[in-house]
Amino acid sequence: MAHYSGPIIDAHHHLWDLGMGRHPWLVPAAGGRDSLGDLAPLRRNYFPGDYLRDAHGHDVVATIHVEAGWARDDTTGETRWLESLDKTGGVAARYVVQVPLADSNAEAALEVHAAFARVVGVRDILSWDTDPARRFARRDGLMDEAAWRAGLSLVQRHGFVFDLMVFPRQLAGAARLASAFPNLRFVLNHCGSPIDRDAEGMRVWRDGLRQLARQDNVAIKISDLVAYDHDWTLDSLRPVVMHCIECFGSERAMFGSDFPVAGLHATFGQVFDSFKAITSELSAAEQSALFFDTARRIYRLEEFSSAGSLAAGK
Repeated sequence: MAHYSGPIIDAHHHLWDLGMGRHPWLVPAAGGRDSLGDLAPLRRNYFPGDYLRDAHGHDVVATIHVEAGWARDDTTGETRWLESLDKTGGVAARYVVQVPLADSNAEAALEVHAAFARVVGVRDILSWDTDPARRFARRDGLMDEAAWRAGLSLVQRHGFVFDLMVFPRQLAGAARLASAFPNLRFVLNHCGSPIDRDAEGMRVWRDGLRQLARQDNVAIKISDLVAYDHDWTLDSLRPVVMHCIECFGSERAMFGSDFPVAGLHATFGQVFDSFKAITSELSAAEQSALFFDTARRIYRLEEFSSAGSLAAGK
């Protein structure tokens, strides 16, 4: 088969205006994370025009904006800000918002988000490691806490997707979580974050991914592999991408750029050219699912047609 040349829905990226002072993790004094590297190149505004410049040459017709670490005391502020941005290029056509599900105001925050038609999903990062420099979550074991699960039940009640971000050692727990919420759609971020690249670390990731994929209500984003493979090559990315596809199938897998974060280690063109090269032997239907159809279905982008333009009348 030839490389994919059709329309793309980018299932995962971020925008920010640092002048608003609402992204504490990007403040220089906050330091970085070992899993990401030096964050200095990210300390600049990133608007829809910046994204479109990076994506030039690839037929991106719509994108999913995923919460970008906005200050926890006003997570609905990010949604209001996104609503003010130009949507003519399809950037941030849908939002996955941040809601700290164990907090006492989770229900109220979800109600506010639900008033915005573009909000289709929620993320509350669960990634936790014994190494403090790797931690994203506030504490270990959040997904098993009763208060947090009560918040997750509210996500389900609103009909939102839950974007699931965990490390490989947490994948078994994520499988149990998905089993406990069979009517909730989960989307695993960043391939399950294969951060430990030695043989044992990759075995833990491969086994955990197979276990999670047995839950039919879980899909996967193949995104930002370069965050965990800084010296990447096409040959180092290929087995990770193909393992994700083999576990979940193209109907439950989708590609995302994770820009501008992935830009720390690759250009947008390198990211999507790699995806296209790696999947060139798949059928046209499988390629279409990975680059467009799966994200369109799961994130409810009905107004975008497979011809790569806004559907008539939308």
